[in-house]
Amino acid sequence: MQRLCVFCGSSPGNDSTFIETADRTGRLIAEQGMELVYGGGGRGLMGAVADGALGANGKVIGIIPRDLFKREGLHHGLTRLEAVDTMHQRKAMMAELSDGFLALPGGIGTMEELFEIWTWTQIGVHGKPCGMLNVDGYYDGLLSFLDGMVDRGFLAQSHRDVVLVDDDPASLIERVVAHRPQIHGRWMDSTKT
Repeated sequence: MQRLCVFCGSSPGNDSTFIETADRTGRLIAEQGMELVYGGGGRGLMGAVADGALGANGKVIGIIPRDLFKREGLHHGLTRLEAVDTMHQRKAMMAELSDGFLALPGGIGTMEELFEIWTWTQIGVHGKPCGMLNVDGYYDGLLSFLDGMVDRGFLAQSHRDVVLVDDDPASLIERVVAHRPQIHGRWMDSTKT
C-alpha cells in the first residue's frame, strides 16, 4: 500500500485524546512508508493527522475545495495541495489517489465520506480496504446501529464486516494494509447474512 486516506474532523473535539490519536495516526502512516491523503485542512483532527505525518518526514497530499479554505484552515506545509471546486471532486480525487481508507472521529462530513467509500466497496466500484478508528468509544453508537441494520435485514453481515474496527491506530493500520475486502453475491439477501 502506497497511500492511505484519512477522513476526520476539522474540529478538535472536546477531549485531547482525539488530537493526540490523530497525530499518532499520521506518524504511524509515515513510519510505515506510506503517503497520507486527507482533506487539506490545518485545524482540528485534520491538521493533527497531517502534522503527525509531516513530523515523521512523511509525504502528505491534501485535497480541499476552494470554498473551505477559510473554514477548514488551509494547511500550508503539505507536500502537495490540490484545490478543487466541489466536495464531489474532493472525494473522487481522494478515492482515486488512495489505496485504503481510515475514518477517525469527525462530524457528518466524515460520516458521509466513510459511507460513500464503504458503499463503493459494496457495489464493486473498488476493492480497497477501509477501517474505523474507534477512539475512546467514539463510534460505539454507530457500530450498535449498524449491528441493528444487520439484525433487521437491511445490511448483510458480510457487508457490515467490510469496514475493520479497532481502537488502536497501529493495529488498525496493520489490519487495513493487509485486508482485501471480498463481497460476494447480491447486495442483500434477507435469508443469508
